[in-house]
This record gives sequence, structure tokens and C-alpha cells, in this order.
Amino acid sequence: MLSATEMQAMRSLFVTMWSSDVCLEGKTALVTGANSGIGKETAKDLAARGARVILACRDMAKGEQAARDILREVKGAKVVAKHLDLADTKSICQFAENVYNTEKTLHYLINNAGVAICPHSITADGFEMQFGVNHLGHFFLTFLLMDLLKHSAPSRVINVSSALHAMGKIQFDDLGGEKDYNPIRAYTQSKLANVLFTRELAKRIEALGVTAYAVDPGMANTGIIRHIKHPLQDMIKRFSFLLKTPEEGVFTTIYCVITAENKLLTGGYYKDCAITDSSRSGQDDGTALKLWAVSCHLLGIRWR
Repeated sequence: MLSATEMQAMRSLFVTMWSSDVCLEGKTALVTGANSGIGKETAKDLAARGARVILACRDMAKGEQAARDILREVKGAKVVAKHLDLADTKSICQFAENVYNTEKTLHYLINNAGVAICPHSITADGFEMQFGVNHLGHFFLTFLLMDLLKHSAPSRVINVSSALHAMGKIQFDDLGGEKDYNPIRAYTQSKLANVLFTRELAKRIEALGVTAYAVDPGMANTGIIRHIKHPLQDMIKRFSFLLKTPEEGVFTTIYCVITAENKLLTGGYYKDCAITDSSRSGQDDGTALKLWAVSCHLLGIRWR
């Protein structure tokens, strides 16, 4: 059994401590999946910096509770919860319409929500749940909000991915896993899609004054790992002291929000508050372009 000192020494190898006092007064940010975990902590950090923060949540009861928690913990916080179900394109459309009706600006779109390693299920539109929520839902949301982001430029899109994207492959012949569903394969595919989407998006929007970044928050102790089954769950519990807290899991996201644009690379992949190389698959421009075209086709949109 490791001593407390040894545990802390090991943990320090996995957690990059970082802080900044940059103020975001006058800015508006939108965080998906903001009712718990990394999303909630991201919203809280942004609110503490003075930003107006929209908590986009599927469960409104939890979203409103998260808003109350932040209002209680952050003096003068400006937060509001709005309903968004990324597994339903109708809900995404209604959400975007509500945002346009209530917000004059949007400076930061943080696509944080996600589902992980879950049993096979489909979205309201018939997409495999992990690909549908983690990639297509955020792809569509970004498409719908781009005019507001462009109007608010300079603005940023931050897509929360995972180191597990390196295990992923875009199965163009079986995106929904109808032929052979594997929950881990579906998850890693969706996280690779986040990286490829960011890469292609950055090329298309840079001239509009909007930049894009993919983020690996690291393995944090949040509810997203609830679907992981044995033996992985037992291993995670055994080494839980190495997991980041939700507060630590937001560092790189916040870094990409507040760092000066000339010190960031749009389209880049960030981990531990620094740019790093994504996997070789994550740097494949041909696959990124094909994924873009397929995503537009599936969603029935034209995004030039």
C-alpha cells in the first residue's frame, strides 16, 4: 500500500497545476453539459471571471440546481440554465433559436457534454448515441450558432475530446455500429471525430474571426465514467487517487478560453495547458474533410 506522500508524488505526475486571473467581464460563454462534472466547474470558473454563462443542459432540474449552486458560490455570478438535448436535432434547433432571441453576443462556445462507453442506443434522429451526441450534436450546434459567433468575433469554439481519441478510427462503413457495436470503439470514434472536426472547422472559420481548439481534459473523476464496466471500473477505483478532480479537469479548457490568441494555434490539440500532437489519425486532413461532408449529409445541412 502506498503512503499518502507517495500517492501525492505519483498524482503530481498526472496533474498540471495552473492558474490565471484574466477577467472576462462583458463576455458571454456557453457550456454544454454544464450541470455536473467538468462542465459545471468550467461554468463556475468562467462566472467567477465575470462572464455571462449559459448552462446548456439536458436535465433542466439539474441545470437549474447547478445555476443556483454557482450563484451561491460566486458573488455576482451571471448564469442561466437553458434546455438542450444533443440527442435530438429538434431540441438543438429550439435551443439555438432561444439563444438568438436572448443573447446579443457569444464569445465562447464550449462543446463539453458527452456520453461515454454506454450500451447501444440511438438518438431521436436514429444516430448511434455516442457519435450522435459527442460529435453530430455539437457539429450541428456549432453550425447553428456560427452567425452569432461571427458577429461576436473574436470568438472561440472549444471541443472537449479525450486522449482515447488515439484509439479511434472513423468507421465510415459502419458509423452507427449496426454491423458490430462495441461501446469503447464507438466512444473512441466519437472523440477522434471531435479532433478532426476541430481541425477542419478551424480552416473554414479563421477568416471570420473565429478560432477553434480541441482539448484533452485528462481523466477526471466525474459521472461520465459511470457506464464503464468490469474490469476497467475496478481498475479505475483502485487508482482513483490518480484521477483529476473536476476542478483540475477544467484547466486546459480555461487555458484555451483566456490565453491570448497569438499564443494559441487554431485547430490545435491541447493537453495540460499546452499544445501537443494529436494521434496520427487526428492529423489526417483527408479523413477530416470526409467526416465533414458525411456529417453535413447526415444532418441534412449545407455548411460551406
